[in-house]
Amino acid sequence: MDGFRNGDAARWQRDLFVTLPGDMAVRDQQDLMAHPFFSLAKSRRTVPIDYAAGDVCIRVEGTAEHGIATIWDADVLIWAASQLVEARDAGLRTARQLVTTPHQILTFTGRGTSVRDYQRLRAALDRLQATTIVTNLRQADQRRRHRFSWINEWKERADAAGWPLGLELILPDWFYQGVLEDAFVLTIERDYFDLTGGIERWLYRLARKHAGRQAEGWVFDFRHLHLKSGSLARFANFAIDLRSIARRQRLPGYRLSVERRRDGSERLRFRPGGVLATPPEPPNTYPQTRGENR
Repeated sequence: MDGFRNGDAARWQRDLFVTLPGDMAVRDQQDLMAHPFFSLAKSRRTVPIDYAAGDVCIRVEGTAEHGIATIWDADVLIWAASQLVEARDAGLRTARQLVTTPHQILTFTGRGTSVRDYQRLRAALDRLQATTIVTNLRQADQRRRHRFSWINEWKERADAAGWPLGLELILPDWFYQGVLEDAFVLTIERDYFDLTGGIERWLYRLARKHAGRQAEGWVFDFRHLHLKSGSLARFANFAIDLRSIARRQRLPGYRLSVERRRDGSERLRFRPGGVLATPPEPPNTYPQTRGENR
């Protein structure tokens, strides 16, 4: 409880979760894997994501200053989900307000710990806090909507002399409750953090959610994937990226194949058992360049 004084100790006991050190399994929340909640672009996106399929409605909005949170920013939420599940399985008390260090988040997600990495983490936290989501997912009445941000608040802690004491962030109830229900969390490969393309990362999460470990895997029509991604890329460019990803075979745990139908349409099939066909690139950093998969 370093850094907490006077009334802080009581508050720490009541509604703070001090995150756990050490290695742990990487967990992802299934709703975030199955639906387009994040920008796949490395450039700032301010155009909202609007998605409707069946009874599910999602709208994601960002500010002009920060844009919509990206799929790289979502690594912070993967880290948070991993922490919460690890603590719950160990019989420890959890809370929506997490006390941690930037170093812990950066090392868990395979990033460096330079000054620039810390600055990029702050930018990611800003985007997560500034992004707002409106959805009817997991609402008892499909006509009802839940509005939230990925992070309600975040702050850096320091002592009286200005020495850093860590980081606090508050998760939204929608995310927190989804993580702590067993059916809404899946374990993912740590090699996921080595994937540098936005579409590539999104495809892996989609495959893990739908294909799982089924021998025959799962198949998606190209146009359905384009709609489901929320991408602003033209369909023709999106299809080029899909074919390129299938050629490279870099999705951990899956093999991809493109199937052409008689009418000329294409489908992407995911089968379990793939390996990294090329050496992994250096650990990715928070996005600074343009493009969704390059």
